Amino acid sequence: MQHALVLAMAAHVALAAMLYVLLTVARAPAVWGIGRRADGSNPFAAFERRISANLSNQFEWPVLFYAACILLLPGGPDPAAAALAWTFIAGRVLHSVVQVGTGNVRLRGIVFTVNFLAVLGLWGLVVARALAGRIG
Repeated sequence: MQHALVLAMAAHVALAAMLYVLLTVARAPAVWGIGRRADGSNPFAAFERRISANLSNQFEWPVLFYAACILLLPGGPDPAAAALAWTFIAGRVLHSVVQVGTGNVRLRGIVFTVNFLAVLGLWGLVVARALAGRIG
């Protein structure tokens, strides 16, 4: 079960890597001229901004996700931690789809709330373990 935390962190790394690939493709018309419209414009300009913003988001709140997971790793298997970690990952993927694909700020806020609560739950487990003397 403990490998679930490592796999969840690896899944987030894969998401960030995929966003870098998407950003590279979206910037190709502007940077390399590949896929430019006849008028020279970038057909992916709107997506480029949203992909870039989403990629930046992957290095904000997720930092606290990584810290909690790393602190929980030595404590042994924990189904609650695994469930919260994978809830966070599912939420991050959905957040990326909504932000990049739709730009729907209201829906993105709802999805972010799921991510936010999952990380708070992980930190609740970290604090509970620390108070029980099982961390540090």
